[in-house]
Amino acid sequence: MINFTGSHILSVNQLDRDAIAKIFETANTMQPYAQRKKRTRVLDGAILGNMFFEASTRTRVSFGSAFNLLGGFVRETTGMSSSALAKGESLYDTARVLSSYADVIAMRHPESGSVSEFAQGSMVPVINGGDGPNEHPTQALLDLYTIEKELNSKLQTIDNMHIAMVGDLKFGRTVHSLSKLLAQYKNITFSLISPKELAMPDSIVSIIEDAGHKVIISDEIEGNLDADILYLTRIQEERFPSPDEANKYRGQFRLNQQIYTKHCKSNTVIMHPLPRDSRSDANELDTDLNLNPNLAIFRQVENGVIIRMALFALTLGVADQVQQHECDVNWFTQK
Repeated sequence: MINFTGSHILSVNQLDRDAIAKIFETANTMQPYAQRKKRTRVLDGAILGNMFFEASTRTRVSFGSAFNLLGGFVRETTGMSSSALAKGESLYDTARVLSSYADVIAMRHPESGSVSEFAQGSMVPVINGGDGPNEHPTQALLDLYTIEKELNSKLQTIDNMHIAMVGDLKFGRTVHSLSKLLAQYKNITFSLISPKELAMPDSIVSIIEDAGHKVIISDEIEGNLDADILYLTRIQEERFPSPDEANKYRGQFRLNQQIYTKHCKSNTVIMHPLPRDSRSDANELDTDLNLNPNLAIFRQVENGVIIRMALFALTLGVADQVQQHECDVNWFTQK
């Protein structure tokens, strides 16, 4: 198992089942603080460098909130144009500079392998918040954590489950990372549903198959949704050469309550990494599902905060000290 303290978290390839279990165990202890039932100052005085060189809302704010909830401070850079990278500075030099200002860095960048390159110059732990179409390890962890919790509530386990992944599987880095984690479990059926041009990369399919899992590949959504977990992804338009190219696929795979009732099991869990594209020509995940108790997309968001809290606590070596720095919440909260 990885020695978390002082380590970069760059890829799900670093994480075996023991490491995953350690992260989830730590995440469970973070729930009272995320729910504002208690607060902790275990990272009082620590600084997170939140370096997002690509557009982000949920991931960026989630990382910042997670660090604040542990008592730390957050300093941010958003967008390439507002950084020295726009002046030709290398990722290595940027890392040496920014890591001198922080105790840990969360980074997102539009190019594959960029966060790993950045980490080579960093003097503090770096956590990958997404590097182009390559990986999104913290999203995969929060997705896996959500899957485990949702299935456990139905007296099921990840082993032997059926997951349907739907949408842009070529550029959707969340499904790439999640598939790699799921490959470590047993006897899973993967239904991979996408336009043929946006199919899951062969390299990911090989990982799944080599681990002994069943893979079904289809470009038809109907007849393939009777899964335990239904994981939809949006068309990753920022990865296409032009908006017109992305528009060819927008709206092909839509889910609403009528389709859910007709084609899904009564307890199929609906997941999506967000943002869901609610424009009329896409409407990939209809708002008429908002009252469906199996819609887990907002529970995923909440789980993202506690997973990132766990990663900060583990990489900074304070996971066993959180309760020692606990205190009461003194403001009104409905959480």
